[in-house]
Amino acid sequence: MDLVPALDEPLKKVVGPATAKVMAEHLDLHTVGDLLHHYPRRYAERGELTRLAELPLDEHVTVVAQVASARILKFNGGRGQRLEVTITDGSGQVQLVFFGRGIHKPHKDLLPGTRAMFAGKASVFNRKMQLAHPAYELLRAEGDQVGEAVGNWAGALLPIYPATAKLESWKIAKSVDMVLPSAQEAVDPLPPSLRDGRALIPLPEALLKIHRPHSKADIAAARDRLKWDEAFVLQVALARRRYADAQLPAVARRPKQGGLLDAFDAKLPFTLTEGQEKVSKEIFDDLATEHPMHRLLQGEVGSGKTMVALRAMLAVVDAGGQAAMLAPTEVLAQQHHRSIVEMMGELAEGGMLGGAEQATKVTLLTGSMGTAGRRQALLDLVTGEAGIVIGTHALIEDKVQFHDLGLVVVDEQHRFGVEQRDALRGKGKQPPHLLVMTATPIPRTVAMTVFGDLETSVLDQLPAGRSPIASHVVPAQDKPHFLARAWERVREEVEKGHQAYVVCPRIGDDIDEPAAPKKGAKKKSAEEKAEEAATAEKRPPLAVLEVAEQLARGPLSGLKVEVLHGRMQPDDKDAVMRRFAAGETQVLVATTVIEVGVNVPNATAMVIMDADRFGVSQLHQLRGRVGRGSAPGLCLLVTDMPEASPARARLGAVAATLDGFELSRIDLEQRREGDVLGQAQSGVRSSLRMLAVIDDEEIIAAAREEAVQVVAADPDLERLPELRTALDALLDAEREQYLDKG
Repeated sequence: MDLVPALDEPLKKVVGPATAKVMAEHLDLHTVGDLLHHYPRRYAERGELTRLAELPLDEHVTVVAQVASARILKFNGGRGQRLEVTITDGSGQVQLVFFGRGIHKPHKDLLPGTRAMFAGKASVFNRKMQLAHPAYELLRAEGDQVGEAVGNWAGALLPIYPATAKLESWKIAKSVDMVLPSAQEAVDPLPPSLRDGRALIPLPEALLKIHRPHSKADIAAARDRLKWDEAFVLQVALARRRYADAQLPAVARRPKQGGLLDAFDAKLPFTLTEGQEKVSKEIFDDLATEHPMHRLLQGEVGSGKTMVALRAMLAVVDAGGQAAMLAPTEVLAQQHHRSIVEMMGELAEGGMLGGAEQATKVTLLTGSMGTAGRRQALLDLVTGEAGIVIGTHALIEDKVQFHDLGLVVVDEQHRFGVEQRDALRGKGKQPPHLLVMTATPIPRTVAMTVFGDLETSVLDQLPAGRSPIASHVVPAQDKPHFLARAWERVREEVEKGHQAYVVCPRIGDDIDEPAAPKKGAKKKSAEEKAEEAATAEKRPPLAVLEVAEQLARGPLSGLKVEVLHGRMQPDDKDAVMRRFAAGETQVLVATTVIEVGVNVPNATAMVIMDADRFGVSQLHQLRGRVGRGSAPGLCLLVTDMPEASPARARLGAVAATLDGFELSRIDLEQRREGDVLGQAQSGVRSSLRMLAVIDDEEIIAAAREEAVQVVAADPDLERLPELRTALDALLDAEREQYLDKG
C-alpha cells in the first residue's frame, strides 16, 4: 500500500519554490507531511509576553514583547547611525539594534507600547542581552485591523515554530495554513485497538489541534497522541530488531575449569565489587545461551567496566573463541591494549617463552600501524593465535578475518552505529555475542529509546580506593584573581608530586579557524563594520597551543608542560601519553582526546578552560580523569559567562554533583528534544519531534510493552499495513542518515 500522495507532495508545489528551498536547506522539510510534523515549539497567548530573562544565548529565538523605548544614536563622527529599541516583558529587558539605512521602517513601526513578535539571535553585548537586526511582525490590539500574518488565526494561542534567520516563525505559520487541509489524509499508524484502549484522538485531528489549537486542552490532546505515534513506531522498530536477533543462532561459550579466566582471577590483587560480580553473572548467563547476547553495560567513570569486559573476553577464549574490543579512537585502543596486557601479565604472552600455559596472545590493530605490524596482526587473527584483539573501526574492514569470533566488546557505544555492529557480526562463523560499554550514564528512558535493542546492566558502585573529586566554577571575567588562584592550585598539586591536565576546546593550529576573507571580497561599509563591532561574537574558544605557550611562559613557568591533541601523529601522541603516565610531564594541555579512558592515577588536578563550551556529560567524562588514585581530585571549570546565564547554571550543576545519572538528566533537560545522544545514534534524532525523552518515561515504557505484544503476534506486521508504512518511513530516514554519516 502506498503512502497517501497528499502528504508526499513536494512543498515547492504548495508554498512556492523560494520558501520551499529555505525549508529544505534550513529545516530539512521537503514534503507536505514534513511540514505537518514541524510542530510549534511553544504557544504565546495573545496579550502574554515572553520571559526575556530565560532566552538561550546564541540560538535563534522568537519572542512576543512590548516596545519600551526607541532612540537613534549617531557614531563615527555622525556618519553612522543606529536605532536602539528596548523591548520588555514587564520585568526583564532586551535591546534590539538596527543599523544604517535599515532603521527607517522599524523607527516608524516600533513605537513605545507596540506589541510584536521579534525573531533573531540572542547575544550578549556589554553584558546586556541583545538581538541585532531582528525580524518582527506587529501584533495589533484585538479590535484593530490585526496584522495580516497573525490575524487570521482565530484562536487566542499564537503558535511559535522552531525557525531560522532565513524564515521566521510567522512565515512558517502561513505555510502551515496552506498545507493543513492535507492533514485529513494522514494515514494513522496506531492499531485501532491501541488507539481506542488509550483514548487517543485520531491523527488528522491531532495535527489540526497541534497547529491551530483553540484551547490548552487541544494542545494537550494533540501532544499525547503525537507522542504515542513517535514512541510506538520507534519501539516497534526496536522490538522487531530484538525479535530478529533472538532468531539468530550463536555458539554458547562457557568458561572451562582451570582455564584462562581461573588463572586470571587467581592473580587478581583485589576482590571484585558486588556490582562487578552481579553484572559478570548476567553476562556469563547470556554467553552460555545459543542466541547472541546483546547487552549494554553502563558504568560510572571508573566503576571497573574494563575489568568486567576483560573477564568476559577471557571466558570466551577459554571456550575456544576469540574476543574483539572496539574503541572509538586510536589513543584509547592503545591504552586499552596496554592496560589489558598489564592486567594479564604472563597470561597475555601466549606462544612466547615465559608465557603461562593457559596464555593467549593480545593483539592491537589500528589504522595507523605499519604494514609489517598490520600483516602480523591479521595473521594472528585468522590463525586464532590471538585470543583477544583490541582495535579501532579498522577491525570492521573487509580484509580483517577471524578464526572464530565469539564476542565483540564495543567501548563508548554512542559513537557507533547499528550498521557497524552488523558489519562486525558478519565476521563470526555464527553471529558473535555483543557487549556494549558506556561511561555516559544514560537515563532508563533513553536506554529504552536509543539502545532499545539491548538488555541493560548497570555498574553503580565505585571500586575501593577511588578518591572524591572537588569541583569549582572559576568565573574568570567577574573575578580574575580566581583564575590566578587556579594556577597556584595546579602548582601546589605538582609540588606534592602530582600532575595536572588543562583542557581547551580547540587545537589552535588554525586549520579549524575561520578562513581569511577571500581576495576580491567587497570592502565593508562603515555601517557594516559598526554592526559587526556591536554584535561582536564571543571571542573564539581558547586553543591548546596558545594556552600551553602562555602557561609555560607565565603562571606555570618552570614546570614541564606538554600538549596532546587529535591532529598529532599517533606515535607522537603515544609518546606524550607515555611521558605523562610515567610522571615525566607535570602538566598536559590537551583537547578532549583525553575524555575517555585515559588512566593516570597520579594526575589529581584538571583545569577546563571555556568550560561553558562543553556539554554536561562531556565535562563529567573529562573530570573522571582525575581522582583515580589515592589522592583527592580537583576539577576547576573556568568560564567567562556572566553569573545569570544558563551556561553558568549548567556549570554550577556539574560542580554540585558527581552523580553521572543526575547530570545526564540535567543534560537532557537542557538540550533540545530529540538530540538525545547527539546524532551519532543513527535515526533516533530524525524521528523524535514531540517526545521528551526524560518526561515521557511512562509513554515510552507503555509503548515498549505494546510494541512487544504487536511484534510477537505479527512479526511482519501483515495485519497492520498503516503501521508498516510508518515503520518503513522511519527506517528509510534512519538508513539515509546512516549513509550521510558514512
